[in-house]
Amino acid sequence: MRAHKALESEDTKEAQWEATRGAAVGAVKWGAASAVLGGIGYVFSPLYRGLTIQFKVYLQMSGMIVGSMIEADYRMRQYEQRVRMQRRIARDRAVWADYEKELMEMEDEARPPDQRKK
Repeated sequence: MRAHKALESEDTKEAQWEATRGAAVGAVKWGAASAVLGGIGYVFSPLYRGLTIQFKVYLQMSGMIVGSMIEADYRMRQYEQRVRMQRRIARDRAVWADYEKELMEMEDEARPPDQRKK
């Protein structure tokens, strides 16, 4: 059963910001690559030079959008993996702490009454 206001949790907000940062970085990286390819196309290709400015802008924006989607997805997968690892570590620490507590109680019970910890 889903929790109420699940999209307002702290984990969800962190995931959203991580995806946003990834999208921005991806748009910049792929936008720069698209600009370089556009420059190369302009210098070497008469076909590219003959395109309208609107289509050239469309090609540039397409590269930026694809890059932002790829990078946002990559960052989200990394974030999910990191959160899973942190939760696994916390769960293992809790199990280990319970084990240590139980072991200390067993050792305390095995001692003579006058040597027990208080």
